Amino acid sequence: MIIDTGYRLADNSRQLRRLFDERVRGLGLTGPQARLLLSLERNPNENQAFYAERLEIEPITLTRIVDRLEDAGWIERQSDPNDRRARILHLTDKSRGIVTRLRASVETLFEDMLAGFDGEERAVFASLLERINTNLLAARQLEIVHG
Repeated sequence: MIIDTGYRLADNSRQLRRLFDERVRGLGLTGPQARLLLSLERNPNENQAFYAERLEIEPITLTRIVDRLEDAGWIERQSDPNDRRARILHLTDKSRGIVTRLRASVETLFEDMLAGFDGEERAVFASLLERINTNLLAARQLEIVHG
């Protein structure tokens, strides 16, 4: 049962990511580009290393994504006052419209995912996901400490 649940969780995550990627393609973005833009909105004023870790991609891959988004005028790099080698990423005014459309696309995606769930079920589901997140973070910390 536990292995089956783990498989379902991983499979649902994969399906969700694939559907997200398909939907943002309609906005002219790749999945990683869209995730970066949304991450910049949610976690502003961080350096490129932060976003590479957050998106679970190599720093060189993030640099290529940033190059394309910067060329399109959607993000900008600024020097990090605390680290001469690092660059802080920012959304531009031009990107606000695409980010609004991305958020709307994500909301529709989650409505599709939770179709048939009533308000109470959605609240329980969100609570359970939060608990799973807390447990996974604690397990990861133990791995790091006992490594």
